[in-house]
Amino acid sequence: MVDALTWFASLSCILAALLVSLNAGAKWSGLGFLIFSLSSAAWVWASTLQDEAPLALQNIVLLAINLFGVYRYLWQPAKKEKSRRIGRTA
Repeated sequence: MVDALTWFASLSCILAALLVSLNAGAKWSGLGFLIFSLSSAAWVWASTLQDEAPLALQNIVLLAINLFGVYRYLWQPAKKEKSRRIGRTA
């Protein structure tokens, strides 16, 4: 199980890096950060099962950073766009 988990974490991290590096817009970058978050969570799980505390701690921090990226690219732009539309109609 740990082997499958680490493969998932590695491959999803590669996919997330590709999506973020494309710089194809907020939605694609946000999807990349969402996949990064899943990858970090998988690394935390796998490293906990293998008693690898440094790797678990590193990915807990990365998970927090990636969740901030999800917020920034998927939720925050919608709020900005909504406030722009309200400003135009006022």
